[in-house]
Parts: sequence; structure tokens; C-alpha cells
Amino acid sequence: MHIHSRAILYFDMIRRCGSIREAARHLHVASSAVNRQLLQLEEEVGGPLFERLSGGLRLTPTGEIFSRHVLTVLQDQNRLVSELGLLRGVHRGTVQIAAVEGLTADILPTVIAAMRQRHPGITIQVRICGSAQAARAVMEGEADVGIGFAIERSEQLRQCSVARFELGVIAPAGHPIASCKRVDFARCAQYPLIMPSRELSMHGLLQPVVSHHKGALNVCIEVSSVELGKKLAEAGVGLFFQSRIGVEQEQQKGTLVHIPLNTPQAMYSELGVYVRAGRTLPSALDAFLQIVTRLIEERQRSEVTSG
Repeated sequence: MHIHSRAILYFDMIRRCGSIREAARHLHVASSAVNRQLLQLEEEVGGPLFERLSGGLRLTPTGEIFSRHVLTVLQDQNRLVSELGLLRGVHRGTVQIAAVEGLTADILPTVIAAMRQRHPGITIQVRICGSAQAARAVMEGEADVGIGFAIERSEQLRQCSVARFELGVIAPAGHPIASCKRVDFARCAQYPLIMPSRELSMHGLLQPVVSHHKGALNVCIEVSSVELGKKLAEAGVGLFFQSRIGVEQEQQKGTLVHIPLNTPQAMYSELGVYVRAGRTLPSALDAFLQIVTRLIEERQRSEVTSG
């Protein structure tokens, strides 16, 4: 095969956009040029790379295999540029992060500030999404690193680090349960509850506790945003459930408390950091991983100590 760089770039943009017309718009070229490159590429590969559907284009099995090759080529190209820069004494590069919302309160700002201080030439791009979306973004090459809770294991992902944080209830400082060291879910259920919707990993983690509860639940609202759930709890609307991650500032100010749930076995949420499996890491990404891994491990040790 003699596949050149333009064909690879065009293929990758079509894959991302799911449309030749949309890919052409992003590439600032004519749709006919993109379509011509795709047809030549499919002839070279020996089969269709996309299914032509009424709603757009979808990768064929051949296209899936080829897309993994393309991701490796493009990511290796970025690594090459970074390493050539290092030879000239220039530490540059870009790190694309896909992370859950709960990290925006403290962990992500701390990590990014450390990166800016130590590696000012590196550009950081952040996308806030759910845990499953963060994993998918890494697998599809739309992010260099994904950080999320309870991410399912996949052969397409390499886990760089993981830390466990105990699940608990978030309550305002003046709430009747605020002074408890641990609290039963049954007691929490005596008050209005703010429950996580299915989009949040916390929903699935709480299901064993919720399903074993015999009484009625006073669910005043369901939210798909941990930030909204936290703010509603702070305003006294109801009790919310999550780990300590994301409520660091409110705990320091004394406006919210985190109380671990009292269950037969302690319940934890795993916060993991992932990159695409099989990838050789560029120096910019490696620098970021070192900083975020160290901070998450410190937070886990701090929880164990405070507990």
C-alpha cells in the first residue's frame, strides 16, 4: 500500500464528523476532493471503509481496523514533533484531556497550574464530559487522556493510575446528619434526596443500596451534573451522594460535609486515568500523567489518613 498523509487526514476527519460534507468544511476543501480521496483510499485498502447510511457514514469492520492504524500514525506524528522540539531545547506540545465534571473544582485546576508552571510551552485542551464519554474520546483518538470514575476495563485502554474514594452523602453544615461520622442510607432517606441520574457513574454505584432500602424515597430532584447536585445540597434543597472529590473547597469553607455511607462493606468509586492502549507517549503527555497521578494518589492517602 502507498497511503499518503492527506488521505489519512481526510479519512480521520470523515470518521470524526460522520459526513463527507462536514469533513470538507472542517478541512476547508471541496467535498468532491474529500470524496475522491476516500474512494482512492478504499480502492487501495481493498474494500469500503464506511457504510453509507441515511443519517451519515459509519465505519465498516475494515474501517474500524484501518482507523486504529490511522490513530497510531497521527499520534506518533505528534510525538515525533514533540521529541524533535526537545532536541532543540523546546518543550512544546498539546495535551487533550477528557475529564468528569467533579474534577473541575480542585484537581484539574491544581494539575493544570502545575503544568503551566513546570512546562509553560505545553498547551492544555480540556473537554468536560461523563466517564463513559471520556473513555470513548480516548479510544477514538479525540483525547490524549481520559479521567473518570468507574470506567469499564477495555483492551483499547491502558490504565495509568487509579485511586479509590469512599462514597458518601453531601450535606450542608447545619443539617441534622452533619455531625455523624458515618450514616445509614435509611437515615438519609428520611430527608429530601437529590439523586444522580443514569448519566453519572454514581447512579450505578448507588443501586445496591437503593434497591435494598425498604421504605419510600423522597427524591426531590434528579441531576446529571455533580456541580448542580452539590450546589443544591449547599442551598439546603436535599442530600446528594458522591465521593469527596469535587467538594474540596466547600469542605474547607465549612459549607458542606461529606459523610461516608454506613454499609456492610465500604463503597468506593474508582477514579482512573487512561490513555489509548499500545500508544507511545509523547513527552508532553508523559509530563501531565506524572503530575495528575501524583496528585490523585496524594488525595487518596489524605482520605485514608483523615478517615
